[in-house]
Amino acid sequence: MKLYSYWRSSAAYRVRIALNLKQLSFETIPVHLLKDGGQQHSSAYQALNPAELVPTLVDEQGSLSQSLAIIEYLDETYPEPRLLPQEPFARAKVRALALDIACDLHPLNNLRVLQYLTGELALDEAQKLRWIQHWLTLGFNALEQKLQQTAGQYCYGDEVSLADLCLVPQVYNALRFKLDLAAYPTISRVNHNCLQLAAFALAAPEQQVDAQV
Repeated sequence: MKLYSYWRSSAAYRVRIALNLKQLSFETIPVHLLKDGGQQHSSAYQALNPAELVPTLVDEQGSLSQSLAIIEYLDETYPEPRLLPQEPFARAKVRALALDIACDLHPLNNLRVLQYLTGELALDEAQKLRWIQHWLTLGFNALEQKLQQTAGQYCYGDEVSLADLCLVPQVYNALRFKLDLAAYPTISRVNHNCLQLAAFALAAPEQQVDAQV
């Protein structure tokens, strides 16, 4: 199993956590999103993933893109530990939390969006940071309220779920972009609990083979 990844990619971070939780062996193939004009734009990688995004997972079945699709595939193929609850309503709640982050929040601080802001729109770094913090604040305000209703030790009760795999990379991004987390005690508590687990710690950006290369 191969994971095409970039050390600071939130989406790749989610998949690394899932692979670690399920104790699956995988080879990391670094795709540097900045070096050489962005290695994701190379013809070789574009042939593998025409969207020119990471991650891409390759196993004996073929290649898969989109982190949540990859994680659900892993969850169905290697069901322990389960990352989506069996009960339909609980499963939908976990998916909703994950999608709040992966679809509504994360794309607005994704690299290609930020590159467009500073490139095509000529925003300076301070303006870019205001953009990021604005959307992070809106997203985290809503997420904090939702987690106050669903969280136990983790995002949904006391079992790690797909929602936690999305939360931790997004908190990492928020800290990187200097968002004050004082207003988000539930998010902070769940994030802290997750980071105590080896699967999360080993998936952290700084632990990757291509970190800061």
